[in-house]
Amino acid sequence: MKTKRSEEVRIAELCNGWLKEYGLDYKLEQEPIGNDEIDKALEDYFSKSGGAGGNRPDAKLLLRDKNSDYYPILIEYKGHKDKLVKLDADGHVENKTAKNEPHFSNIKSYAVNGAVHYANAILHHTNYSDIIAIGVTGYLDDNGKLVHSIGVYYVSKSNLGVGQKVDDYTDLSFLKKSNFDAFIEKLKSMKLTQEELDKLKEKRDQEINASLVKLNNEIFQTEKGLREEDRVYLVAASIIATIGIPGEVAPLEKSDLKSSTEDGNRDGDIIVRKITAFLKKKHIPKEKQELIVRTLENTLTTDRINKPENGESQLKRVFVKIVDDLGIYYKIGLTTDFTGKLFNEMYSWLGFTQDKLNDVVLTPSYVATLLVRLARVNMDSYVWDFTAGSAGLLVAAMNEMLSDAKRKIKSPDEFIKKSAKIKATQLLGVEILPSIYMLAVLNMILMGDGSSNILNEDSLKDFNGNYGFGETDHKFPADAFVLNPPYSASGKGMVFVERALSMMSKGYAAIIILSSAGSGEAVDYNRRILKHNTLLASIKMPGDLFIGKSSAQTRIYVFRVGEAHHKDSVVRFIDFSNDGYTRTNRKKAAINLRDTDHAKERYQEVVDLVYFGKKKLHYFTEQDYYEGAIDPENGADWNQSAPIDTRPTLDDFKKTVGDYLAWEVSTLLQHQNHEDNRLGK
Repeated sequence: MKTKRSEEVRIAELCNGWLKEYGLDYKLEQEPIGNDEIDKALEDYFSKSGGAGGNRPDAKLLLRDKNSDYYPILIEYKGHKDKLVKLDADGHVENKTAKNEPHFSNIKSYAVNGAVHYANAILHHTNYSDIIAIGVTGYLDDNGKLVHSIGVYYVSKSNLGVGQKVDDYTDLSFLKKSNFDAFIEKLKSMKLTQEELDKLKEKRDQEINASLVKLNNEIFQTEKGLREEDRVYLVAASIIATIGIPGEVAPLEKSDLKSSTEDGNRDGDIIVRKITAFLKKKHIPKEKQELIVRTLENTLTTDRINKPENGESQLKRVFVKIVDDLGIYYKIGLTTDFTGKLFNEMYSWLGFTQDKLNDVVLTPSYVATLLVRLARVNMDSYVWDFTAGSAGLLVAAMNEMLSDAKRKIKSPDEFIKKSAKIKATQLLGVEILPSIYMLAVLNMILMGDGSSNILNEDSLKDFNGNYGFGETDHKFPADAFVLNPPYSASGKGMVFVERALSMMSKGYAAIIILSSAGSGEAVDYNRRILKHNTLLASIKMPGDLFIGKSSAQTRIYVFRVGEAHHKDSVVRFIDFSNDGYTRTNRKKAAINLRDTDHAKERYQEVVDLVYFGKKKLHYFTEQDYYEGAIDPENGADWNQSAPIDTRPTLDDFKKTVGDYLAWEVSTLLQHQNHEDNRLGK
């Protein structure tokens, strides 16, 4: 069958003719747009075929609205009837495969998909966060007339770079100067529903995991001589150096690193200067700035990592890999435990068995959110974590606090003030391990900077309960405590619980810990804790919750702080073994976590059950939920389950009698048949 001729040249003539008619300064495929940042982004980003770069949209513009804000516009032409756009099952531009890898076939073949790909290059490598992607295609009908189709998509930080269709258009006149402001107003009014946003975040979450595996594998396999701490510090340094602050600190570009051997101008020296400038403009306390720079400098300025090989230093090679693989995710502002995932992936490659880090396990983000809600965190809470790790629990707390503030505060100015207060004064984390501490700092910087009171201390020996920076002579007024302690600690980690709760006078606490902590291995701690705090709930978590890292059985314990536990206090015991998720641990799998049985609803139901009791039972049965009591002097009776009633009921008796009679009748009939056969009847 003869392939129909492409009409791409005619489509290009049509659209470029419109742009010329509108008096717009457009640039064609081989021309630079005249903005170095955009031109470089298109050159550096991987190509539509997966190559090393050199992206060339068929037409491109940089237009300014009435507020003097600039909008990059990327246009891609195709010349066949069915090549406008390829969407996935959710109606989004399908530029990723089921394995969360670039869908090069779609990107190359469909006009809109190609334009969205170019838009993501700009989102990834520049400070522009609102881009317009346009695809145009067409064909000749039976009368030889050119029929065209236009797809206009808004690619933004707010839609996580996936793109939203703006409207149906028959020409490009929405780009005319007289129409452009109205078009931009339309863009600004476009909002994803919370459900759509949650779905996209989940998808991006999976992409991050795939990208982290790829990045870590490449660095681990190809960059020899780097310790695990070096890799952590290099990632933290590269990301901080490339975040930038609009109008104040330009993001570090790959081309800024020259692999020079000149003293003071080596790649490491350049990155250190950029980090120093960034931290200073972020108004991070001076003492903390010096600590961060000093920690990163030890890795960044070593001779070995700065020594050029074939004209390029190892530091530059690693920097380029990090920016290329991860840049898009922190540029679009995902509210997720980004560096926590990074931490888990990095340490999964070490293969150690006795290292002290081996019991440091990342709390899955959905479990972190559960803990935060069980601790009743709201916009006015003061939340702390005594084994902060990569700050995943504090990130979850910050997200919950900001969401609550957004719901309750209707003044934009007041919301901005409250957001700043939450990040600067209402979160505190303590982490003893320097490399993980650096990830916690990075995580909170990426989340909008709640890093002020992330402390590199021993929470059991050094921390006195005061703010770490700013008002250091004032106690942090904690009223919410969240924790996932290392299980090698005394009392399986209950030592941290006792320490934190002893510094609180009110509020709630939610901890996830080894089940054995509540059944005999932390008796003394538990008894002392209950003298001043009430155990509200004991929740048995799925056995495969930490699949791939630990197979230990865990529980969540929820406390009311500052109120002694009485022997008649009601404790809610919940069997959450089936949380609705199915988990696998396949390295090459695109998705290792699937919602197979109303997982989100089940997590909400657990919160409701702890808050309100039995009347909230829906997905769970009465065998999964039990209200009982513990002896506050026991300390080993925290892991109860619903008692099984072994007393027979009337229905049981009837069934037993019925079954017996049926057996009797069946036996009599068989005996009769046997007799008849013997007598030849």
